[in-house]
Amino acid sequence: MDLSFFIAFVIFSFVMSGTPGPNNIMLLASGAQFGFRRTLPHMLGIGIGMAVLISSALLGLGALFSLYPPLYLVLKWVGGAYLVWLAWKIASAPVSQKMNNASEESEESKPMAWWQAALFQFVNPKAWMMAISAVSTFTIEGDLYLQSGLWILLVFACVNFPTISLWAWLGVSIRRWLTDAKRQRVFNLIMGTATALTLMMIVRG
Repeated sequence: MDLSFFIAFVIFSFVMSGTPGPNNIMLLASGAQFGFRRTLPHMLGIGIGMAVLISSALLGLGALFSLYPPLYLVLKWVGGAYLVWLAWKIASAPVSQKMNNASEESEESKPMAWWQAALFQFVNPKAWMMAISAVSTFTIEGDLYLQSGLWILLVFACVNFPTISLWAWLGVSIRRWLTDAKRQRVFNLIMGTATALTLMMIVRG
C-alpha cells in the first residue's frame, strides 16, 4: 500500500460522507432542533453503523446482494418505508416558542439515539453502497486483504465523523434563525420534504 491508496480513499470517504443523503439531512435537522451536543450520539451512531457495514462487506456479506438481487430490492423497500416515516416525524416535529431555551422544548421531541442511528444504516441503501464500493474498490487481494480492510475502517472513521459534523454545525447555524414557531414549522416541513426526496436516490440506485 502506498500514499496514493490513502489519498484516493480519503477523497472517496469525504465525497461519500459529505454528499447529501438521509444521514446528512437528518443531522442538519437535528442540529437545528437540538443543537450540536445533543446531536453527537446521532453522529456516533452513524459511525458505529458504518463500521459494522464495512466489516460485513469485508466478510463477504455484501456479496449476497449480487448473488440474490431480490434481497437488495427488499432493502430498498424497507429503507424507503422507514425514510417516509422519518420524513413525517421531522415534518410534524413539535415546535417551541423559544428555540434556544431547551427547557421549553417538548418532551416528545428527542434527538435520535446512537443505537437508532446505527441500526438505520442497515436499511440505508446509500450506506450499503458506500460499504460495498469501499471494499470492492480499495481492498488488496491476497495477504494484504485484512490489512487493507483495517485501514479502510480506520480512514473512513477518521474522515466520516468530522465530515458529517459539518452538517450538524450547519443546522446549529440555522438554529439561530429559528426564533419563532412559524419559522420552525417551515423548517421542519422543508427538512421532512428533503428527507423524503432522498427516496429518489434509492429508487434510482
